[in-house]
Amino acid sequence: MSQGLVLPCASCGQKNRVPPGRLGDRPRCGKCQGTVHEPGAVVAVDRDPDLQSVLASADVPVLIDFWAPWCGPCRAVAPEVAKVSARHAADVLVLKVNTDVDPAVGQRYGIQSIPTMAVFRDGREVARTSGSRPASAIEQWMAQALGR
Repeated sequence: MSQGLVLPCASCGQKNRVPPGRLGDRPRCGKCQGTVHEPGAVVAVDRDPDLQSVLASADVPVLIDFWAPWCGPCRAVAPEVAKVSARHAADVLVLKVNTDVDPAVGQRYGIQSIPTMAVFRDGREVARTSGSRPASAIEQWMAQALGR
C-alpha cells in the first residue's frame, strides 16, 4: 500500500509526501513551510494504490471525478467539480482520477464512460453518475447519495 500522495508545494514546487489521512489538514512543505494542499482543492490521484489508500483512510465522504484529458465533457465539468470541492471543503474530499494513467483504476471501478463521478463513504461506493453537469446538480446528487 502507498505511503502517501506526492504533492507539489504551490509556493516552491518541492514534492512532499502527504499521508492520505492528512489531506483534510493543511500539510506544510518540508522545504519552505508553505501549504501543500489547501482544504477545498481538488486532489489528483491517478494510481490505484494511492486511491485505495485515500479511500481507506478518509474520515469524510469522498467524491471522485473519473476523467481523461482527451475528453471534452470531462474538461467542461472540471470547473464545476472545483466549485463543489471549494463549497464542501469541510465535509467532502474531492479527487480527480485520470483513468488513462493507471488502467487498473478504471478496471477496479468498472468505469465504462467518462466523465463518471462516484461518492464513497467509509471506503465503499454509495452512488455513481455519468456525464457533465453544473455544480448545483452535482451537489444535489451528492446530497441525495449521502442522505443529507
